[in-house]
Amino acid sequence: MRRGPLEAGEKVQFTDRRNKKITDQLVVGGSTQTDHGLILHDDVIGLTEGTVVTTVTAKREAQVNQVHPERDAAKPWKATRAIGGWQYAVMRPRLADYVLSMPRGAQIMYPKDIAQVIQLGDIRTGHRVLESGAGSGAMSLNLLDAVGEGGEVTTIELRPDFARVAEANATLYYGRRPQWWSLKTGDFDSVAAELPEHHYDRIMLDMLDPWNRLEQAYRVIAPGGVIVAYVTTTTQMSRMVEALRDAGVWTEPVIQETLERSWKAQGLAVRPDHQMIGHTGFLIVSRAMAEGFTALRKRERAAKDTVTDVDDLTDEEREARLEDLELRDISDRKLRKVLRDLDRMVDALEG
Repeated sequence: MRRGPLEAGEKVQFTDRRNKKITDQLVVGGSTQTDHGLILHDDVIGLTEGTVVTTVTAKREAQVNQVHPERDAAKPWKATRAIGGWQYAVMRPRLADYVLSMPRGAQIMYPKDIAQVIQLGDIRTGHRVLESGAGSGAMSLNLLDAVGEGGEVTTIELRPDFARVAEANATLYYGRRPQWWSLKTGDFDSVAAELPEHHYDRIMLDMLDPWNRLEQAYRVIAPGGVIVAYVTTTTQMSRMVEALRDAGVWTEPVIQETLERSWKAQGLAVRPDHQMIGHTGFLIVSRAMAEGFTALRKRERAAKDTVTDVDDLTDEEREARLEDLELRDISDRKLRKVLRDLDRMVDALEG
């Protein structure tokens, strides 16, 4: 964690009075372009966090399309963007801010999902974590922070270009490459086959088909270890859950999604924002049984069939199976009462 004066080379976050944020790297002699002029980096280097800086006037001609100036003739506001005098507060970005602003190759996980992975996966200081799917490094950074330098994170990324993006983002965040991070490229099964048995306390899978990776995952995870899978569609979620159950060596999976909504609070005007972050993905959490032991399962009623597709049934079979398929959640007695009440109200309407 960095403390003290802001230094050249590190990332900082500029926030104006409208809460608009700009994250940039401080460079000697550099500047950050805003909607209200330039922030000169030399004026920022050496300051402490929480300082307010003011933009300076930029060259107006730089705001206009030099190749086709006629295209900006009807856009007088573009020249006003060069005018300085706008204030920004300077802070080091939080990890969540850094993740959302960092250069990315693949789509990142949202902070709301990452936070749940850390909490539900019980990822703590000193843990050994295996991650599959580095993407742009958003999850990797949070895992590295959670386990600390006394822990160990091993990331397997299929695409070398994504691995480079993740490594660069982690290096920029820490100011150096984290020494407790092992980044490997290749497919999960091939790389995991070379890893020691029962070495990892936690496994995080962010990939297209995590259900196909459970054999190697079980080989390398310690008994009682937690596996977390992040998938985006209901079909992926269903396949992963059934694969965990069929394997017999994972506890009953828990499925969760998180919705995020921010609020406005200004005097007596307190209300939720009009927009929210809805569904982004499902988290599936399970734990590894010890070798030689089978996971305990809830016993289902023998007559209850949740596998047969309703489209494969005849009309008579479908009618007989309504209760088993849980398509009717009202008793016959209550249904008769509802019908009597409705009949009475209809009669009163007609009368």
